[in-house]
Amino acid sequence: MPYFFAIAAITLWSSLALLATRLNHLPPFLVLGVALLLGGLMSLPKYRQWHPKRSILQMGVFGIFGYHFALFMAYRHAPAVEANLLNYLWPLLIVLFSPLYLPGFHLNRNHILGGLLGFSGAATVILGGNSASFNSDHSLGYALGIAAAVIWARYSLLTRRSGDFSSATVGLFCLLAGLLALLCHGLFETTPSMNQQDLITMALLGLGPMGISFYCWDAAMKRGDPRTIGALSYFTPLMSTGLLILFGDDPLSSNVIIALALISGGAVLGTLKARPKKLDPQKSPA
Repeated sequence: MPYFFAIAAITLWSSLALLATRLNHLPPFLVLGVALLLGGLMSLPKYRQWHPKRSILQMGVFGIFGYHFALFMAYRHAPAVEANLLNYLWPLLIVLFSPLYLPGFHLNRNHILGGLLGFSGAATVILGGNSASFNSDHSLGYALGIAAAVIWARYSLLTRRSGDFSSATVGLFCLLAGLLALLCHGLFETTPSMNQQDLITMALLGLGPMGISFYCWDAAMKRGDPRTIGALSYFTPLMSTGLLILFGDDPLSSNVIIALALISGGAVLGTLKARPKKLDPQKSPA
């Protein structure tokens, strides 16, 4: 069941790029703020289950808002390809950080190799055959991209470690994060006019990749193995590219096929248990 929730979240997140491209003409913090508010409103019927503890709220709001703020700022200070590539370190970081945040979780070579294969596949599909030309002039953007990855990995693992709150509380995280995003919109952006199609697309964004996905992700991280979920998460950029091919103008390329093989291999490898080392008979205790 936890992996069903993980796959549901990954599937919904894969629609983010497709919907966001329809809203490219709108200020990003406006889109983020409205979408998060819509996603948060979905939990209102269960508001009695919200966890008001300050440490929980700080963890959740910093995770959801901090991640998106760092990512949006990374896009402003670095090319989108490089910033997105660094952002997609977060599934690998979930795998690598698991022993640091969760007692009893250890890494074996399959977890590490699976995470690296997944990142290689994500890099293949993100770069699309181009090379990443990292430039020191964009250092701030690169740092923000890495910060976004660290924030989301940390948030994901802390929801597991601080798992004594209902997933309905994620709605409160979204509401508060949405208000902060609208504050950033007021500080950094100007409000444009919007048509009916913009409102429909924004509603879909808030209900799916910026709404239900967060509740599913919380349920998955609390109940499943974060190392396996981290490996599965690399399907997000691959599925996102697939949707852009199906419903957009992007052509199918060999890079997508290569990425599928790498990510699938990484996901399978990440779920396998490492074989125990055989004891040398000559070194066996007498």
